[in-house]
Amino acid sequence: RRRSVELLHRSSARMLALASFGLAGSPQRPAVPHGVARARLPVAAVAEETVAEDTWAGAETWSKAFAEPEAIFEINRIKEILPHRYPFLLVDKVIEFEAGKRCVGVKKVTSNEEFFNGHFPQRPIMPGVLQVEAMAQVGGLVALQEPITDGKGDFFFAGVNNVKWRRPVVPGDTLVMEMELTAFKAKFGLVKMKGVAYVDGQKVVEGDFQFAMVK
Repeated sequence: RRRSVELLHRSSARMLALASFGLAGSPQRPAVPHGVARARLPVAAVAEETVAEDTWAGAETWSKAFAEPEAIFEINRIKEILPHRYPFLLVDKVIEFEAGKRCVGVKKVTSNEEFFNGHFPQRPIMPGVLQVEAMAQVGGLVALQEPITDGKGDFFFAGVNNVKWRRPVVPGDTLVMEMELTAFKAKFGLVKMKGVAYVDGQKVVEGDFQFAMVK
């Protein structure tokens, strides 16, 4: 008898719950007095199109999120300073520069890069040596201008030390590189720099560089 009473109570509670949600099982919003604001229902109870409206950002919003600082040196100016050309010019623009001291350059890595044809066809990854080369070119933008040099001549690798790679660089990444001059021996034409590069704020490669200036 006691169990029958318990079952009756459970059945009554279930009927009341169904009534509050409608006989068909779909939620029915309670009437709200005029002038009283209604609280938003949980996402699970909102129609699919409402969810889409709440979460869809759209092209304009994403474009603003991707907005980048204005270039200090655009590509044509970079070509005036560096001797490199396609497919080995690996700096698209400079966004920060301090003459004779440091530089921040940007490389947009796309799926059309020549080196992806062989490295690797099924899993494209920017070669680590080309990441280092790109950083060296950013360093060249400091070394091949006043007050370090008059821009005449070339610069070559003389040494690379303490290089560490943290994660792969793949198509779609934006490689942001910073090179800072640590020593310059004008008599021997030697330049030392330290460099670091990031993708989405995460460090991907760093190292110490040495270059020889040759006229």
